[in-house]
Parts: sequence; structure tokens; C-alpha cells
Amino acid sequence: MPRVKSNVVRLARKKQILKHAKGAFGGRSKLWKAAKETVERGWRYAYRDRKNKKREFRRLWIIRINAAARLHDMSYSAFINGLHAAGLEVDRKVLADLAVREPQAFAAIAEQARKALDAKTAA
Repeated sequence: MPRVKSNVVRLARKKQILKHAKGAFGGRSKLWKAAKETVERGWRYAYRDRKNKKREFRRLWIIRINAAARLHDMSYSAFINGLHAAGLEVDRKVLADLAVREPQAFAAIAEQARKALDAKTAA
């Protein structure tokens, strides 16, 4: 098997890691082993937190919708149930935005959800 001289590839990989390590404290941005560990750890956190970001935003939207729904004497679950009963397909991101920026529009949606819920329980 022929001998492989990986100098060009190795130096390119090293250059990439050291470029990503800029901004790290002390030797973590200058020394190869420390920089490599720092960058790889950062990439692991970035991968994990891209997933967590979606969870956290959904939690935030639900909290905002719940707060706005309670202003209209409904719980979050009753509000969502009323939306499904009314056939309104509005996602939580939009609902949360309406709750914060357009309280009148949210009130109209809440009223429709309440009517659908009342009709559902009356039937």
C-alpha cells in the first residue's frame, strides 16, 4: 500500500478548526488540542440546541396563548379544543403573535372558539 502524505489536507482541517475557535479564551483559540475540543463541543451544543430552540419557542407560544385565553375566561386546553371544534387551523406561533400584538383579533378568535365549544357541549 502506498504511503500517503496528508500534509495539505491535515493543515486545511487544522486551519478550519482554528478559524472556528476564534473568540475562545486563551489557548483554546491558539493550541490545536484545546481548540479542537472547544470547537467540537460547540458543534455538539449547536446541534442539540437547534432542537431545543424549537421546544422552547413552542413552550413560550403556549404560555402566551394561555395567558391571553385566560383573559377571555378560558383555559388553554379549552381554547385549543374550541378552535378544533370551530374548524380554525391557526398555528400556535400565529396565535401567540396575535395575543401579544393584536388583542382584538385574538378576542374575535376566542369568541369563535367559545361559540364552537358551547355548540359542541349543547349537542
